[in-house]
Amino acid sequence: MKFSSTTFAGLALASAAVLAGAPAFAQQKLVPEQSEIAFVSKQMGVPVEGKFRKFDAQVAFDPAKLATSKVTITVDTGSATLGVKETDAELPKPTWFNVPKFPQATFQSTAIKSTGPGKFEVAGKLSVKGATQDVVAPVTLTQTGATTLATGSFAIKRLAFKIGENEWADTSMVADEVQVKFKLALTGVGKL
Repeated sequence: MKFSSTTFAGLALASAAVLAGAPAFAQQKLVPEQSEIAFVSKQMGVPVEGKFRKFDAQVAFDPAKLATSKVTITVDTGSATLGVKETDAELPKPTWFNVPKFPQATFQSTAIKSTGPGKFEVAGKLSVKGATQDVVAPVTLTQTGATTLATGSFAIKRLAFKIGENEWADTSMVADEVQVKFKLALTGVGKL
């Protein structure tokens, strides 16, 4: 379970970065206590969920000006948790997130397009542990009062980001695919 937590944490980080980047919002402010970036991986076929406790988003989103809208998400890799003390202690090590060398993962949007009412696709560059990959995340926006929620999920390959190296690269124990789930609460978004 120790390796699975670490693997999941790595996946979660990559996912979190991608997810954070996926929601596109304008010069809005992230409400951290209402937001979440989680990741789910499979260890020997069993889903294991983790999350990142610390992340931030810089969002400049206008649904009428998608060409100039931008999203940047920064995730502190050292905040990854699988909820197990022993496993969480492994995540910052070089085999997983290598936090001393790579303390943050980032997502920088390159394009945002509408796919229907309240639905968008956010394309961008996800950088984790020195590796950068193109990702596309579907995002659904819903508004309640002054808060806009950006939710969605997408899959990444953990080995593309060197998360779970050496003996942990064996995908028969920990799957390569990691599902990233996000919920970002934002204030300052205009009416959709």
